[in-house]
Amino acid sequence: MSHDEPVNGVPRHRPTMRDVAALSGVSLKTVSRVVNFESGVSPDLIARVRSAAQILDFQPNLTASSLRRSDGKTKTIGLLLENVANPFSSALHRAIEIVARDRGVVVFAGSVDEDQTRERDLAAAFVARRVDGLIVVPAGHDQSYLATERRNGTPMVFVDRPPTLLDADAVLTANQVGSRDAVRHLISHGHRRIACVGDLASISTAAERLAGYVEALDRADIAKDPDLIRQGIRSSEAAQEAVRELLQLPDPPTAIFASQNLITIGAIRALRAASRHHQVALVGFDDVPLVDLLDPGITLVLQDVVGMGAAAAELLFRRLDGDDGPTERRIFDARLVPGGSGEIAGPWPTTNADRA
Repeated sequence: MSHDEPVNGVPRHRPTMRDVAALSGVSLKTVSRVVNFESGVSPDLIARVRSAAQILDFQPNLTASSLRRSDGKTKTIGLLLENVANPFSSALHRAIEIVARDRGVVVFAGSVDEDQTRERDLAAAFVARRVDGLIVVPAGHDQSYLATERRNGTPMVFVDRPPTLLDADAVLTANQVGSRDAVRHLISHGHRRIACVGDLASISTAAERLAGYVEALDRADIAKDPDLIRQGIRSSEAAQEAVRELLQLPDPPTAIFASQNLITIGAIRALRAASRHHQVALVGFDDVPLVDLLDPGITLVLQDVVGMGAAAAELLFRRLDGDDGPTERRIFDARLVPGGSGEIAGPWPTTNADRA
């Protein structure tokens, strides 16, 4: 018996539409119509085809069928994330996936790891697989490499960070306002020596959050001290070391603004290792799992990640449905949620103006 010879009418290779047609006793064209949900097939024939497909465990080749569809759609989109393991990225992925699932669309996702070459390669891989659209958290500072694909009709939406050298839709957070509010909150609780621990200065969100930190100090007539600023922190381990060094300064900070969730985790570890978590105030940017179980709980500036992901997906599908209006830029507010760490009192007196 050959490898491909049927056993009890069931093929030994991966079943095809021809196998379904043979088992159900209908034409290949009829099977194609049923698989692609086309009209013009009687209920009896639909039942026969679906029964045969179930017996054979047939799975349609969506890539091949897309080549035959008049609209050329593959019912897939590509999602480029900073790091799928980061809680922000995973929450964004989930929000996009929920919207896509309601439309029968599959989301392919990958990490760019803050590598602009990886960003280009991953985008090219998705495009080569004929995804219907792209949602991108960019790593590089030049997205013009996507201009040809955009002109060819592939819709794309950028999330968290805007595109550069490319006119495209974007869904963003008011990062500077959010970080300004975080530092003003610390000032209102009696702090003047406030450290800022941030991500790569080349990342637009990190630059905006640093700008918010500086703006809050300026508004309170507090001089910026370069010794209290640590940028380029890429991991919780590096953040832990940076905060440890800050605590050892001759005039250490009484409060810390951590401008990214992994940095917040490192700051928490450093403060607890030094038994300073009840003396040094802390506000972090972005959600951190289980911080409510700590003592004190952690005060956070939260982005509306679910809203951003849903908005990005809905905007992309609107473009796929034919909207060719001007590009949009949607900006979501970030809100400060007191948790305990940001309310630790500092050594300086406060006034009503500080708390305004």
